[in-house]
Parts: sequence; structure tokens; C-alpha cells
Amino acid sequence: MPNTTINYAQLLETNNLMQITTDETYWLCVTRTVQESKLFPVPSYMMLSYLMAYYRYPSLLRKIEGRMSAEEIGDRARNMGMKIQNPAMGWALPGFYLLGREWLINMGLLRPTDAIEDLIYVMDFWKRFQLSYHRNDGHRTNKEFGHRNQAMPERRLQVFHADMYDCEQGDELHEAAQSFMATVSQYGFLVSCESRISLHNHGPYKIGEDREMIVRDFMDLGECDWPWLDDVAEGVEYNNLTLTMAVKDAHFYLVDDWGSFEAEPEFTADKLVGVGLYTSDNISEGHIPVGMGSREELIETLKKLDGQIREATEKLWRRIAGWSRDQMIDAGAITYFAICKDLAHVAGVYDPEDWVMVDERAERFRPLLNDEFARDALGELVGLVSHPSQQVMDYTMAMHSNNPTRMYSNIPYSVLSGEPFTASSGPVYPGASHLNPKKDVYTTTRGKLSLEEYNRISREFVPELCQPKFQHLCDTWVKYHADTDLARELYETEQKNSRVLKGKGAGLRRDDVEALRKG
Repeated sequence: MPNTTINYAQLLETNNLMQITTDETYWLCVTRTVQESKLFPVPSYMMLSYLMAYYRYPSLLRKIEGRMSAEEIGDRARNMGMKIQNPAMGWALPGFYLLGREWLINMGLLRPTDAIEDLIYVMDFWKRFQLSYHRNDGHRTNKEFGHRNQAMPERRLQVFHADMYDCEQGDELHEAAQSFMATVSQYGFLVSCESRISLHNHGPYKIGEDREMIVRDFMDLGECDWPWLDDVAEGVEYNNLTLTMAVKDAHFYLVDDWGSFEAEPEFTADKLVGVGLYTSDNISEGHIPVGMGSREELIETLKKLDGQIREATEKLWRRIAGWSRDQMIDAGAITYFAICKDLAHVAGVYDPEDWVMVDERAERFRPLLNDEFARDALGELVGLVSHPSQQVMDYTMAMHSNNPTRMYSNIPYSVLSGEPFTASSGPVYPGASHLNPKKDVYTTTRGKLSLEEYNRISREFVPELCQPKFQHLCDTWVKYHADTDLARELYETEQKNSRVLKGKGAGLRRDDVEALRKG
């Protein structure tokens, strides 16, 4: 009997969204990274994280949407530098879920007709979030925009542009900024178990004929969701920091869905000519300036933060040095799986039981995950694309490889004609962890909060720029209404904390902003 719970249009779109993710996943995996480490069992924890994502994401996303829609969270995401931009949402949410599904299909534990309603829902959530977050550039992914991300509205870019302090190689600000970036990048790499998911870049944004701006977010720096940062990061003042960087004589031709960038000519230290610093989260009114009152204050702030993070890095090394292999696998798998955890923070429904535990269904596979097996399984899954489930008809030429392969198995349309299928993988099952329990402290822009306080504030708070009055006033609207009182109010709201643009309102062009910052 024909199926009536899902329809042809849903299957067509879901298979299309999976193919979009397939093509980008292959390109990212074979051109952009080496997925090994001398310290952490990276392939082992990655494979475990994919299984966790498959079993838990559908239920957790439904829980989040019980409080706030994917579209509204996408609107909020443009207002902050938390971990719900790239790579968390641009690639990881669908990628991790689909890789878990594909591996289970390959092992004969699933069929392409299993958990179809889950699959449709996860891909639809991803699509709606991405379209909302990217509404200013009109794309779903960076890949669709020629590998660039210009999601920020004009009003925020004007503030970032106006308030940056100029620097040049050899001066005190340049050296402080370079030292800070090196220190926080190394720390973030260790926090995320030698992966790159505590760092995100977006842009480029054109701020002059010979200058572009890249915005770099450093996330999960303080005592936050990760149990291994309890006490270790007690002295780290900010959980999220955003560094704006003006770069001269280099074009960023690639900002991919993993948040990595490439420039031509190569971006070297001497090309950095301006910096600014901000903090933000889901309970802040946008990006809050940090040390931006004067050039001297910014230099001292960068030095102070550099010291805080160096101290936390030393403590974290000591903690990790005492970990067992199982603890390393748990931390890595949790970091990967929970890359999109901030969706739950925005909605005010975050629960450590959901995000920092290894689901018992995924735990069954741990005995398989020695270094050799996990390395080969991962390599076949995302690089060689050689698992049996990934082979298709001989006439096929896949994008990039020209091989008869497809990374993710399509849903067969025969389910519309009566072929049996299952709807879901089920609810969230119990989880466990070899790590210490999470201490009830979360670093936010309102200080250190308990989880109950944090969730309550998150549920109650609506940023001023996301209030109904402003929510749908996009850059296209501004183009035709820049001389209205509402446009002026919108821009002045963004400019409240700006050193240069406070009270300037709408109607400024890029050259006007440059003249004001020079003046």
C-alpha cells in the first residue's frame, strides 16, 4: 500500500541535500586536512562521534525546535560568535549524521530505508537554519558561494570596519595580536582534542580597494560545556572571542565550510594592517567590544588574555597527560558530536546528559575502534569512498573523483509505493562517560552561571536586533528605506557600543566609514 507519511517532494529534496553534502565532504576531506594525531586517537573518536550523531541528532533537534525554530536560531546566529556557524552547521551537523548512517549501512546494520523520517527531518532542519543564517548572501553553504561566507549585515560590518585599530609589522599592537592569535589557536586546538572546531573564519569582506576583512571566532575558551575545562580554564575571562582582521594586498579566494581560508598572495604576518576584539554569546546584545576604548587598552587586553590562555594551556596539558585512552576517545567523540550543542543553548534547553555522554548504542562499537581499524574505516569512508555501500553503477562519474561512487546512500523512492521502511532510530538512549562529571559552572557574557540560570536567561532573552520590529529588516530592505526613522533606529541600535559610529545611523557608504575612522 502506498506510503502516506512522507511524499515524493520530501524524498527528492532530501536526496538532493545529501548529494550537496556528499560533493563538499569529499572535496574537504581529500584536499584540506590530515585526520591523525600523535596524542589523541583521532580516527577512533571520529568514528564513535558519527555513531553518536546518527543515534542522537534527530531527537535532540526535535527537542530544540520544541522551544525555537531552526530559522529563528539561524537569525540569532548572525548576532554572535558562538559555535553554530561554520563548520558546526555548514558541514558538521549533516556530515556527522550522514557518515554515521553510511557506516552502519555498510556494516549491514541499517538499510537505506531505515529511519527515513529522521533523515528527512535532520536535512530539513539543516536547510532551514542555513538559509536563515546565510540570508544576506543567499546561499545554503560556502561551497555554493564559491567558498566564501558573507553572512553579516552591513550595519555590523560598518562597526567592525570603523572601530578597528591600524597596525603594521613590528609595532606593539601587531605583535600583541600575533602573539594572542598563536596562543589562542594552540589552546583551542588542544581544547577540541587536536581538531580545529574551536576556530571559525568568515568573510572575506571588502573594506578598501586593496584591503579585505576576515572575522575570526575563537570559541569554548572558558569553563564551558567541556568537563575537561573545569578549573583548568577558571582564569579565562571570556568563553568566546571575535577578532576582526584587516588584511592588505591579499585576496581570500577560499573560505570553506570547515571555516578554513586560503589567500593569494599568501596571507603572511606583514599583511595584517588592522585588528579589533569582541565577545558575544546567545545572551548578549550582539558583539561587545573588548579592550576597544583605545589602542593602548587593546594592546594591554590582548597581552592579558594571552597570559590567561597560556596558563590554561599549561593546566590542560597536565590534565590530558593523565588521561587513559578511553578518556581521550570520550573527549574527542564528545567534542565532535557536540559541535552543534550551542543550538540547545540558544533555545535554552541545554542538558549535559544530551551532549557530553556517549550514547549506549554507539558505545557498543568501542571494541572495534583500535587505531588501525578506525584509521582504515575512516579513510575508506571519506577519502577512498570504497565501502561496498558507496559503490554505484559503472557509468557514474562522481564530482571531483570521476569514480563510480557516492559517499551517502540515497533514500530509495520505492518506499512511496509500499516498500517497507522504518521511521526513526528511536529516542535518546542513556549515555555514560569515562570523564569527570561536569561542574555546574558556565562562562557567559553575564559572568559565570549555573546551568539552571543559563537556561532560564536563554529562554527569556531576545536580543534587541532580533525583536519582531527589526527581525526581518534585511539589507535589501535597507537599500530602499535608508532614509526612514526605522532604518536609523536599526543602525543606531547596532552602533550603541561603537567608538566611531555611535549615533551615525543608516545611509553611510563604505568610503564614509573609512573617512570617519581616519578622522
